[in-house]
Amino acid sequence: MARNIITGIDVGTYSVKVVIASTREKNERGFPVMIGIGQAESRGLRHGYVTNIQDVAESIKSALRQAEEKAGVKVKKAFVSVGGIGLASTTVTSSIMTSRADAEIIPMDIEKLREQNEKDIPRSEIANRRIIYDIPLVYKVDGYPSLGSPLGLKANKIELKTLYITCLDHHAADLIDAVNAAGIEVEDVMAAPIAASFVTLSKSQKVAGCVLANIGAETVSVAVFENSIPTSLEVFPIGSTDITNDIALGLKVPLEEAEQIKIGAITGSSYPRKKLEEIIAARLSDIFELIEAHLKKIGRNGLLPAGIIITGGGSGLSSIDDLARVSLRLPSKIGNIGLVEGKSSFKDATWAVAYGLTIWGVHADEGQEIDRSKEFMKRMWKSASRKLKQFLP
Repeated sequence: MARNIITGIDVGTYSVKVVIASTREKNERGFPVMIGIGQAESRGLRHGYVTNIQDVAESIKSALRQAEEKAGVKVKKAFVSVGGIGLASTTVTSSIMTSRADAEIIPMDIEKLREQNEKDIPRSEIANRRIIYDIPLVYKVDGYPSLGSPLGLKANKIELKTLYITCLDHHAADLIDAVNAAGIEVEDVMAAPIAASFVTLSKSQKVAGCVLANIGAETVSVAVFENSIPTSLEVFPIGSTDITNDIALGLKVPLEEAEQIKIGAITGSSYPRKKLEEIIAARLSDIFELIEAHLKKIGRNGLLPAGIIITGGGSGLSSIDDLARVSLRLPSKIGNIGLVEGKSSFKDATWAVAYGLTIWGVHADEGQEIDRSKEFMKRMWKSASRKLKQFLP
């Protein structure tokens, strides 16, 4: 595959999406232009993790063929998203005393502090897990926050708060095996919510503070951003499939018909409209209660100026942004990525993860800066590359 071609593969519970982008041209946002997309029904997955490697591989192959035909290229390598209920995060704060007699903070102190951070991760939070990447959030020198790196400053004590994003060992290993079985070499993996943020969130939203909620088929992932970097990540085992099930039970219709009713493909007087709205609102309220509980846990409920941005298959439900606004007491909007494939444009935010992976791939291959997240991206790339090797045979 040519170096100017980047491929992203989003293996979701409902569908596998592939985006092939070219770096020869840039769109108005400075991102690579998408030249091919492919989508196939997911098989062999449950709540985002692999239950049958061969079935997943076949789904990936099917989506790849579509994308390759449209792009006119053959894909050999790709960046892959990891998601599902196996994805989690934990925050750790550690401190050490500086080593020099004159109290100047040197690189050895920073490295020692980061090592201490990793040692201090609670065993319950890291058992059977691998760290995908670590994101330094806040440094403190003698109790005072340091704006930027504390290197060169003088202090007796330095403190570091780090966000660790982890995934279950076997989930990540099985995902990589499935992609390899489809004939594709995995260049690297990234947490799906972080990949989606590259195209669904603006620079100002990340700086001010916001929560990105991806409502998938069987999971809802939540990523909180402040000062341009992610500060929290959580995945809940609930999704738009639960809404379909509720509609089937509530209206006494087959699952296939319930799905069509949910997405608005079936309309008319054959079912009570008010009852349908009540069914959908009840399940969405459950989802937003989980998000509110998480925000309360990290002390950010009602305190994110840029509000909640909703993406994923469930984002197309009627009045979902209004319900989110009321439930979370935050500004609310549906994610709009405005992707362009050839000469046709569409705004389906369900493609955000796959496209975000190609943007990350551009940075990895060409060292380009993305938004204000430059330092975050550099750290993530170095760390993710190192950690990925632990999954490979």
